[in-house]
Amino acid sequence: MSRINPTPAERQFDEGRLMQVLVAPIISEKATMVAEKSNAVVFKVLRNATKPEIKAAVELLFKVDVKAVSVLNVKGKTKRFGRTMGRRAHVRKAYVLLKEGQALNLSGEAA
Repeated sequence: MSRINPTPAERQFDEGRLMQVLVAPIISEKATMVAEKSNAVVFKVLRNATKPEIKAAVELLFKVDVKAVSVLNVKGKTKRFGRTMGRRAHVRKAYVLLKEGQALNLSGEAA
């Protein structure tokens, strides 16, 4: 029997939704330093994605064990383009900590 608002433990994630949760990996100087220091990977995720969804998506897509997920919302900057004012998009980042001995290959090379 399904309830209107199931608890996170009861909720089964839709595989189609999990395929859309991760938008792109973030490859930057800071993300590379975090990856080397604490075995974490940084992803750009959907604005309404939850931590359990992000964890399930990474485990499903990359076949790795996730230790923890930290999320942060970055507000878009207001920028000028000549006379007009523009705005960068808001972004939600997920720092995904992998368990010991786990690695994620984002370079596209076959392992």
